[in-house]
Amino acid sequence: MIFRQLFDSDSSTYTYLIADEDTREAILVDPVLEQLNRDLSLLTELGLSLKYSLDTHVHADHITAIGKLRENSQCASIYPEGSGASCVDREIHDGETIQLGKVKLRAIATPGHTDSHMAYLINDDRILTGDVLFIRGCGRTDFQNGCAENLYDSVIEKLFKLPGATLVYPGHDYKGMTVSSIAEEISFNPRFVGKTKEEFVKFMGELNLPNPKRMMEAVPANQNCGRAEINFKSS
Repeated sequence: MIFRQLFDSDSSTYTYLIADEDTREAILVDPVLEQLNRDLSLLTELGLSLKYSLDTHVHADHITAIGKLRENSQCASIYPEGSGASCVDREIHDGETIQLGKVKLRAIATPGHTDSHMAYLINDDRILTGDVLFIRGCGRTDFQNGCAENLYDSVIEKLFKLPGATLVYPGHDYKGMTVSSIAEEISFNPRFVGKTKEEFVKFMGELNLPNPKRMMEAVPANQNCGRAEINFKSS
């Protein structure tokens, strides 16, 4: 399996490239519009054919590239079930799998950061957690129908039930961390260690974070596969 973790410094977003070494078919998860040229170039350099582009959820802090990737590569664009985006080729459902050669991606419904959010388990040994679980943290729950109770349940009842050796690859990182494991997060994530659901909900309700700078632009654009009032062309 080919696995690459790619970073956008402006939004602190991780994009993931997963591909089968034999079929040379690839998946991009959470691609960022401003990194379109980088991702297309990497696909060409590695001799890969992009089959699918997926988002873990409708993002509020950056604009997705799944629409532009579809235009450039004819890949299928996929959002989680219930996202409300009519532009995608299909929605992925809880428990549904995508198979590319020896690469298997399984969607796990993990609502909480938003009401429509999927984590993606890759070959049963690494999980792309999107904005539900970060390394030593978690995503916020105060907009886009987020719910702290649901996020707590998603992490405790779904992600933390995975084998401890499962590698954790988050959707964002703001401290220079790249990978963790389920065992590490169970032991050391301060948002969850020793906290009841009630304590977690109270903590999340008192964060008082400012809205993402691009929220008013990004959310409607991402509900339309990244089409916004901007002019961006691949070179």
